[in-house]
Amino acid sequence: MKILVATEKPFAVEAVQGIGKIVKEAGHELFLLEKYTDKSQLLGAVADMDALIIRSDKVTAEVIAAAPQLKIVVRAGAGFDNVDLEAATARGIVVMNTPGQNSNAVAELAIGMMIYMARNGFTPGTGSEIHGKTLGIHAYGNVGRLVGRYGKALGMKVYAYDPFITDPAVFEADGVTQVGSVGELYARSRYISLHIPATEQTRGSIGYDLLTSMPEGGTLVNTARKEVIDEAGLAKALEERTDLKYATDIAAGNQQELDDRFGKRVFATAKKMGAETGEANINAGLAAASQIVEFFATGCTRFQVNNQGQ
Repeated sequence: MKILVATEKPFAVEAVQGIGKIVKEAGHELFLLEKYTDKSQLLGAVADMDALIIRSDKVTAEVIAAAPQLKIVVRAGAGFDNVDLEAATARGIVVMNTPGQNSNAVAELAIGMMIYMARNGFTPGTGSEIHGKTLGIHAYGNVGRLVGRYGKALGMKVYAYDPFITDPAVFEADGVTQVGSVGELYARSRYISLHIPATEQTRGSIGYDLLTSMPEGGTLVNTARKEVIDEAGLAKALEERTDLKYATDIAAGNQQELDDRFGKRVFATAKKMGAETGEANINAGLAAASQIVEFFATGCTRFQVNNQGQ
C-alpha cells in the first residue's frame, strides 16, 4: 500500500523517521509531501495513494475526488474538523484521529495560560495565585482529566461537567466533583478550562449568560475551538464585568477588537499551540502510522470518526 504524509506544517524529524520505520516494516511504501504551498500539489500527490496522514491540512471533497484509491485518512491529532467527513463517508473512506496523543501538551498549555492570566500577563502589578481557587473542567475527556489532575496538584478545587459520562465513579476516582449542568459548572468555577468539540449543538454555546455567572475574577481558558464561543456575547460580558478574563490558543474572529478594548484581560496565542510540542508531534505521527498499518492488516477501525455503518 502507498501511504502519504502530507503536511503544510512539517512533523518533527523523529516523527517522520518513526513513521517511515513503522510503514516500511509492515511492507508498505511511504511518500512525503511537506511544506507545500499550493493545493494543486496535494491534489497531484494523493492521486494513487491508499492512505493519507495529515496534521492541520484540509482534506476537502476536491482532495477526496482526486484520490480514487484512498481507503483511509488519519488526522494526527484529536480534532478532525479539517476533513470533509460527508465526502469521505460517501466514498467509503475511513477517517480516524489519534485521541490522547496531544493531551499532555494541551493540558500543560491550559494550566500555563491560567497562571499567565492570574499574573496579569507577567506585567508589573499584583497578580494572584491559582492555588486554592476553583477550577471547572468543561468536557472530561483525555485533556480534561489531565487538566483536572494538574489543577489538583496545584491545590485547586476541581469540578467537572460532561454529559456523555454518566458514571459518578469516573469523577470520584480522580477526586473531582461532578456537577449536573453547564450552568452549575460556570457558576462555581473561578477558572474554566474548555474542551468541547465544535458541533451543531456547541457552536456559539459559550457566551454572555455563562460568563457573567462566573465568580469574581472568572477566567475562561479555551484550548478547544473558537467556533464554540459566542464572540459578541464574550465581548459584552467582558464589557460589563471588568473582572472577567479570556485566554485562548485560537484567536477569535474579533480578536483585534477584544485586544483593543480589553487589553491584558484577553490573550490569544499567535497560532493554535495546543499540540505544538516535539513530544506531541512525535506521538501523534507514530500513532497515525500504527493505526493505518493495523487497519490494512486486520481491518481495525477503533478510532474511526465517520460512520461507515460498521
